[in-house]
Amino acid sequence: MRAVVLHAPGDVRVDEVEDPEIIEPTDAVIRVTAACICGSDLWPYRGIENVDGPTPMGHEYVGVVERVGDAVREVGVGDLVVGSFVASDNTCEICEAGFQSRCVHQVMMGSIGTQSEFARIPLADGTLVKVPGEPTPEQQRGLLAASDVLGTGWFAAVAAEAGPGKTVAVVGDGAVGLLAILAARHLGSERVIAMSRHADRQRLARRFGATDIVEQRGEAGVARIKELTGGYGAHSTVEAVGTQESMTQAIGATRPGGHVGYVGVSHGVELDGLDLFFATVNLLGGPAPVRRFLPDLIDLVMTGRIDPGIVFDLTLPLDRAAEGYQAMDERRAIKVLLTL
Repeated sequence: MRAVVLHAPGDVRVDEVEDPEIIEPTDAVIRVTAACICGSDLWPYRGIENVDGPTPMGHEYVGVVERVGDAVREVGVGDLVVGSFVASDNTCEICEAGFQSRCVHQVMMGSIGTQSEFARIPLADGTLVKVPGEPTPEQQRGLLAASDVLGTGWFAAVAAEAGPGKTVAVVGDGAVGLLAILAARHLGSERVIAMSRHADRQRLARRFGATDIVEQRGEAGVARIKELTGGYGAHSTVEAVGTQESMTQAIGATRPGGHVGYVGVSHGVELDGLDLFFATVNLLGGPAPVRRFLPDLIDLVMTGRIDPGIVFDLTLPLDRAAEGYQAMDERRAIKVLLTL
């Protein structure tokens, strides 16, 4: 089959690789019908994360079940399914508490790769969710977003306790930050402030429900958030980048007693204990338990109540994946959909 493989920083190729097989009785193999490039894929692409030899890429997927292991009961051949970027059994105590991304049997789908024609999905019963009906092309784009960026943005908004009467600040205008805006508004937040310097992303932020735009960063950005909130800061803040500056900005923009939902994959972030002590904010984040939200997100997409798929602003065939990586790296695209 064809699959996207990273050979070295900046060197993405579409290679011919072995077709996936059922390894464990809890596995399924799907025919991938839609995949995409994630902002977190850019970390190894840029050389910020090391790769040890050719590495399969991708962890977001919609597909049709082709084969199942003997122990799989919840999905069957022919089912259209969406799964999380973390495979989980969905039955352990951590999963039952709603943190499937930290399942005791977790498998990171990035270690398998889903920017490919077929993919093996471990722990299929706990990971995959069937899609009812026949999605339109627009709905399929939304379902693909649910596999990671929508689910991650949703978790960020929930972790930040976005809701009625709340002012939410979103640090980061990538796909996750933009969909956190959608989530915050759907959860009933009164005001959502998007921190963005890019006109195209500002327009999309407005479409998703942002009420205000702040272009400043760092201390100036924090000062502007406080100016907009009567000097208090946001009730809820989403951190969707993963850098020292973004985390410091998110904590600084949050009022005492407020909540920060952080979902940017951290690189070089260090928090000073005394600063954190006096910030008096609540922190919750990490790898998003997308599986917790998938049934509701699928329903919201299939009933037309949300349209997260518009976050994909560039569509390319799988064979042109390298162009997609370059476009996202150069910020010429927010998020790239790969067709198969």
